Amino acid sequence: MAVLYVGIDLAKNVFAVHGVDEHGKPVLIRPSVPRAKLHHLIASLPPCTIGMEACCGAHHWGRLFQQHGHCVKLMAPTLVSPYRMTGKRSKNDAADAAAICEAVQRPSMRFVPIKSLEAQARLCVHRVRRGFIEQRTAVMNRVRGLLSEFGIVLPQKPQTFRR
Repeated sequence: MAVLYVGIDLAKNVFAVHGVDEHGKPVLIRPSVPRAKLHHLIASLPPCTIGMEACCGAHHWGRLFQQHGHCVKLMAPTLVSPYRMTGKRSKNDAADAAAICEAVQRPSMRFVPIKSLEAQARLCVHRVRRGFIEQRTAVMNRVRGLLSEFGIVLPQKPQTFRR
């Protein structure tokens, strides 16, 4: 039987993969696929629908799998959670991959579009900038707090702080 739907639980180093055929019967169960072998495993499958949670690395993997003719669908983790821990499944990566595989088959499921490289790069710049602003604010608040112990009270405005 051919794999029709695949659910992948993404992680940092080891991934869990769960695939079912057209009858919903599990035909591909890999609870521990190393990062270096995931691309080869998915590339060896005939075109199918692959579901993943929209989390770190999902857009990269999605673009990569689409190059092999797969239909990749990303889902918000909160929309996948109702399919976890159903029945006697325990909470582990293999059970999460099975839940993702189940969720991607649902007609009412809402999906997240895969971001292009350019869109991801723009978001990275915004995230880094926001991080710098948060760090600057934290340092200024720390210094303002210390100065207040010496009776020097500064307004919260960055311009006043610089002066």
